Amino acid sequence: MLRDEYDIENLNPRKNPYSNRVKKQNTINIDRETIENFKSQSESLGIPYQTLINLHLSDCVASKRKLRMEWK
Repeated sequence: MLRDEYDIENLNPRKNPYSNRVKKQNTINIDRETIENFKSQSESLGIPYQTLINLHLSDCVASKRKLRMEWK
């Protein structure tokens, strides 16, 4: 027999261990040449280009890589 109400919050009190890795949709402007480069790489690797971009950016964060720019 089903109850009329359930205490959902106490049903499973454990937090999802992967909740901090949930992706957030975002819109950014990336030039065509860069997108084409990632698309080309993704075809040879067999993974979607957006996943490849995310992996690259995640690697930059993990290695604390800083952008080096020179204006001429």
